[in-house]
Amino acid sequence: MNAEKPLSVVKSSVLALAMLATAPVFAAVTIDIDPAKPGAVINKNVYGQFAEHLGTGVYEGMWVGPKSNIPNTRGWRNDVVGALKELHVPLVRWPGGCFADVYHWRDGIGPQDKRPSNVHSNGSVEQINAVGTHEFFDLIDMLGADAYVNGNVGTGSVQEMSDWVEYMTSESGSPLARLRAQNGREKPFKVAYFGIGNELWGCGGNMKPDYYANLYSNYEAFLRAPAQSRPKMIASGGSGFDTTWTDVLSKELKGRTIGISVHQYTIAGATWEDKGAALGFKEGEWISILANTLKMDQLIKDHVAVLDKTDPEKKIGMMIDEWGTWYDDADKGARSALFQQNSLRDALVAALNFHIFHEHAERVPLTTIAQMVNVLQAMILTDKEKMVLTPTYYAFQMYVPFQDATSLPLAIKDNTRYTLGEVTIPGVSASAARAKDGKLYLALVNTDPHKPVDVAVNVAGTKVKGAVGRVLTAAAMDAHNSFQNPQAIKPAAFSARAAGGKLSINVPAKAVMVVALKE
Repeated sequence: MNAEKPLSVVKSSVLALAMLATAPVFAAVTIDIDPAKPGAVINKNVYGQFAEHLGTGVYEGMWVGPKSNIPNTRGWRNDVVGALKELHVPLVRWPGGCFADVYHWRDGIGPQDKRPSNVHSNGSVEQINAVGTHEFFDLIDMLGADAYVNGNVGTGSVQEMSDWVEYMTSESGSPLARLRAQNGREKPFKVAYFGIGNELWGCGGNMKPDYYANLYSNYEAFLRAPAQSRPKMIASGGSGFDTTWTDVLSKELKGRTIGISVHQYTIAGATWEDKGAALGFKEGEWISILANTLKMDQLIKDHVAVLDKTDPEKKIGMMIDEWGTWYDDADKGARSALFQQNSLRDALVAALNFHIFHEHAERVPLTTIAQMVNVLQAMILTDKEKMVLTPTYYAFQMYVPFQDATSLPLAIKDNTRYTLGEVTIPGVSASAARAKDGKLYLALVNTDPHKPVDVAVNVAGTKVKGAVGRVLTAAAMDAHNSFQNPQAIKPAAFSARAAGGKLSINVPAKAVMVVALKE
């Protein structure tokens, strides 16, 4: 993992909602939805996850080993796996990140007590290689997810990567297939996606895009697999608003390549050296990080504009396989590399990005947030046997109905504006879709930390009778769950009835809401 400089104790949520319900309504917004004009399907992989061998993101956070006193299945923590299953995790990217380009897959097979250890390129964290190919696919099987495996270009070779793909996918009696069987797996693994390197412009090798384009073609040509188990290939692209890598690679990609990755992290501060605090921040850092994350929309537009020229048939997707918030290290790595707390603000950041991804569903079929456990904008935090779910976890849980749903166009009229100093952002963000269960879902975000808002909802061709769902909010901007108070913030039930054929939804201040509309 890496990134370039981007552009510029709490009461329970139920009590907070009770307080907010009596607060005056300051504005009215109208949302018009047209279900007769369906848009692109929101690929479930937009809600993908990322597990890198970094800090306690894998070891302790997820993997404790089969001999641990912490309840586990084949070494994976039962509490963490159970919680992740509630998110219907569609896809997991592994083993990195920057770790991918120092990872040698043969170090992670065979008897665990005989596997060599190595060090992550981001620091001095020793990786014991107890989690290798077989263990990763155990996790994939438990989650019912697809595997997105990232190969080593930086310190690897074409032969090494070719052998790994053959080891995972071969159905023949080849030496590598026999080795896989000796290690306990006769049938091939299902590798849905395979990434050729990671951040080759930085931690993956400090390469230029033209050089990597040639290298990529060489690697891709030798990654052979049976037709029925052939992974879809993803090229490692650029970072942020720089479209150079997207331009160069999209002109060269051939064969099984279905996407180019782009990485974009969001900070609250003005510079990468001053990213802002995860907790205890002032309102200025509340609005700045929301404003910065909304720039994801323009970032996607810039890359898609390049793809529209080089790939008019739209065969190449934009894979945002690292995104999320990144704050200053408050404890200087004392707990774990890139460990950070996660507050209500992060849940809003996640939801705003979901809405942007939905808007660009045709060109953005896959994203993976960084990361699943204990690293950056994590779903889950652990401390030995303890586990807490973060506000971002609840955002992902609330948006499960949007996986593989059909996006629906909507128009927001008379939207409010949230302003602080020289920064102004839209007060309300919304997204609508027809889910696989046939229901029409509406997601809402109120970015204003002070004022609730009334939202009038109109669905063309039908009279909406009401809405039922959940809302996530709290009294404090930095409301978060801790090991001492693990349920300080969680979603509360929400419902509203139409009156006189009209539906009005009161969205609390600083809130994320997802409801099913009763048609």
